[in-house]
Amino acid sequence: MFRSFFMTRRWILWSIPGGALILFSTWYKVELDVKINEWFGEFYNLIQKALSKPDTITMDEYMGQLSTFGYIAGLYVVIAVATDFFIKHYVFRWRNAMNDYYAAHWHTVRHIEGASQRIQEDTMRFARMVEGLGVSFMRSVMTLFAFLPILWTLSAQVKELPWIGPVPHALVWVAILLALSGTVLLAAVGIKLPGLEFENQRVEAAYRKELVYGEDNAERAEAENLRLLFADVRRNYFRLFFHYLYFDVARWSYLQFSVLVPYIALAPTLVAGAVTLGVMQQIVRAFGRVESSFQYLVNSWTTIVELMSVYKRLRAFEHQIRTREAAEQG
Repeated sequence: MFRSFFMTRRWILWSIPGGALILFSTWYKVELDVKINEWFGEFYNLIQKALSKPDTITMDEYMGQLSTFGYIAGLYVVIAVATDFFIKHYVFRWRNAMNDYYAAHWHTVRHIEGASQRIQEDTMRFARMVEGLGVSFMRSVMTLFAFLPILWTLSAQVKELPWIGPVPHALVWVAILLALSGTVLLAAVGIKLPGLEFENQRVEAAYRKELVYGEDNAERAEAENLRLLFADVRRNYFRLFFHYLYFDVARWSYLQFSVLVPYIALAPTLVAGAVTLGVMQQIVRAFGRVESSFQYLVNSWTTIVELMSVYKRLRAFEHQIRTREAAEQG
């Protein structure tokens, strides 16, 4: 899964420099997001000034702010589109490397259950999910390093929390506690999902295999056998649906509640009129970026669960390759 792409001469220019390019472009997008956050503060302060004291700003000032946003946002779009295009090629090269390795051992693995599915489908899913999780993890780390100092500085203007009282740099601690509580909650609620996803792949592979055999052999894929195999598929899916039901209740309840948290934390400050509208916008956006960075596991949990099941399948597959090779050499 990893050696075939990162430790072979053929793919070295894609794996290492390509990964570095993705890392750099992700960092640059975060820097642009910081500039947009600064723009929100200036723009909403300008709006507050215009609404509180009519005719104190000019049309040129207002349009100038919009032009500044257009420039930053346009640059962000170009970088994001170019990065996503490159990532698609990067992921396919990774899949290509895994495919070449497994295909070279086809004579050894062709009798393994679900071999064709693992080479064709699992490699594609594995490369795609690892790329998605890897890029989002890099973005979360970089966003955290970029916005945590901003939130730390801005939260100095928040002197107290409701029902608690004065807390230095309160919003930073609120963001950390909110993200940690959500991560622990969803990890506990979704503890059974990885095993069920793995079992789901197993029963799907068994059903698919029988159908494939039935294409060439009239004695295979009989109605009764297919009914029993699909019953296993249905049973596992229904179990999966049930466990995802309460998991989604917990996940979406937490995410919707977290939207209100910065406004609750800012309540004494806003009631006292201690900050401007622009500063409030900066604080809320910075809080959201820091919180979402800490919530990496919360936001990625369903993908992580699916990746764990694919990883276990490919690890078992590779173990069988090594076992069969050792037996043939012995």
